[in-house]
Amino acid sequence: MITIGYHRLPHGEGLQLPAYASEDAAGMDLVAALPAGEEVVMAPGSRALIATGMVIELPKGFEAQIRPRSGLALKDGVTVLNSPGTIDADYRGEIGVILVNFGDKPFVVRRGARIAQLVVCSVERVALISGERLTSSVRGSNGFGSTGCSQ
Repeated sequence: MITIGYHRLPHGEGLQLPAYASEDAAGMDLVAALPAGEEVVMAPGSRALIATGMVIELPKGFEAQIRPRSGLALKDGVTVLNSPGTIDADYRGEIGVILVNFGDKPFVVRRGARIAQLVVCSVERVALISGERLTSSVRGSNGFGSTGCSQ
């Protein structure tokens, strides 16, 4: 287990900290840090940047991914637009979640609503090496559905 430093911004005071919902959960729920009594009404087809009131400090070699919550996607058609969103280890700004409403009715975001998941992963840095020809593979350059849709 790694430790991650965090800072709660004033508009996030009193809200639930990101937490794992079960022992083996990969993601921690992020909540909306809207002012008390205010809400964001997302019309079908609209998007909104929702504040979380959180700043984190990831160790070098790690990233945090912002991912959708499956229940919101299935029940309401609401998901994270740039999924997964990436928080780099050197970012020290507030975590924001870009939600989009692909549903057929307005979706209301209120203070404290669980809006996304935060998944922390290790990352490897790579060095690109120029080459005239790459090694061959069975798949080759075939892509975008070339392996088929069924067995």
